[in-house]
Amino acid sequence: MRILDYISKEEYQEIQDLFSDATGLAAISLGDDGNYISEGSNFTDFCMKYNRGCQRGRERCEKNDAEGVGCYYCHAGLMDFGEDIVIDNEVVGRVIGGQVLPNPPDEGKFKAYAEELGIDPDEYWAAVQKVPVRTEKSIKAAAKLLGLMINKIVEGAYFGKRNAKVLEVIKPEIEKSTSVVNDITERAKRLEEIASRQNILTLNASIEAARAGAAGAGFAVVATQMGEMSKSSGVIYGNIEEDANNLKDYIHTMNEVLHKK
Repeated sequence: MRILDYISKEEYQEIQDLFSDATGLAAISLGDDGNYISEGSNFTDFCMKYNRGCQRGRERCEKNDAEGVGCYYCHAGLMDFGEDIVIDNEVVGRVIGGQVLPNPPDEGKFKAYAEELGIDPDEYWAAVQKVPVRTEKSIKAAAKLLGLMINKIVEGAYFGKRNAKVLEVIKPEIEKSTSVVNDITERAKRLEEIASRQNILTLNASIEAARAGAAGAGFAVVATQMGEMSKSSGVIYGNIEEDANNLKDYIHTMNEVLHKK
């Protein structure tokens, strides 16, 4: 299951960018295969050029990208986050980011780390000073908010598309059902007409049997039974027609709901 099958890359990118602009936190997203599905939002040179830009730093960053859950401190002392993206109880990707400082940077600490990475300490220090500083509480709240927001939007898009596919199947079947119900109604009416004619024939047979006297006694019994059967059939046909009309009303109501914009 792929996230971008349900929401366009442009829409997803806009949501991620707006979050980063509003909070100052960097963000980027991965699919279930570990490949990036969005461009990075609000990443600084400190991250992209000086940490991910060198072999050792990149290895540590990628390890954090793959394993980080919730909010945590990265190797460079910045605070990062990782939130799973779940669709219908299946993890389909992750949104990661952060790259913010929970406290003002310590010059000695970062220059020492620059030397460890083989990077010019002054350049490294200049870059870290451009990293946003946020409280740990606000970082955690923003990360949680992004995770909830992305999950709601993506899952909503998923169910919207899935329901649309279901409706594509249901709508023509409802139309077929309506046609079948109409056919049943017409046939029930014809059967009622036959039952009515049977009543007339039964009445005529009873009259003729009475005229025949004793000779027509047996025929009179048959005529009486035919009359009883005709009455029963008429009731059954009436019930069929009533049920068919009720079913037609139900289908009409469902059809109106499905076609409502």
